[in-house]
Amino acid sequence: MAPLDSSYPTSASDRTGGSARLGASLHVKGEITGNEDLTIDGSVEGLVHLEDRKLTIGASARLTADVIAREVVVYGNVKGNLRARDRIEIKKDGSVVGDLTTARIMIEDGAYFKGSIEIDKAGEAGGDSDLDKPAYTRSSRATATSASSAD
Repeated sequence: MAPLDSSYPTSASDRTGGSARLGASLHVKGEITGNEDLTIDGSVEGLVHLEDRKLTIGASARLTADVIAREVVVYGNVKGNLRARDRIEIKKDGSVVGDLTTARIMIEDGAYFKGSIEIDKAGEAGGDSDLDKPAYTRSSRATATSASSAD
C-alpha cells in the first residue's frame, strides 16, 4: 500500500487556513466565497469575497469582479473595485481599472492603474455604496479601449 501524501489535508481542521487555486483554463461566473487563501489564474466574472484571507491574481488571470479580502496581490488584469482590510499590491505587469480601498497600498513601476484610492487606516475597508455595486453591472467605468492598453 502506498504511503499517504502528507501535503493533502486529512481533516476539516487541516483545511482551514489552507490555500486554493483556480487554474488558467477555468472560467467562473458568479460569486466566490471562502475561508482560505486563493490564487486565480483563470477568469472570473462576479464577486470574490475572502474576508480574512489573501487573494493572488496571477499573471494570466482576467477578473471582471469586485474583490473583498484581507490582502490582494495583482499580477494579472482586474476590472472592478478592490477592498482589502490590510493591503493591496499591484505588481509591475498588473492592471487594475477600478477603485481601491485599503489600509496600505503598493503599486510597482510599470503597473497600470485607473481609478481612485481610499486609504482606510482603521482597516474597515468599505461603506461606500458605489463599492457595493458589482463590477459586471457597471458600464461607465471599464471600457474595452482601456483594457487593450494594459495588454
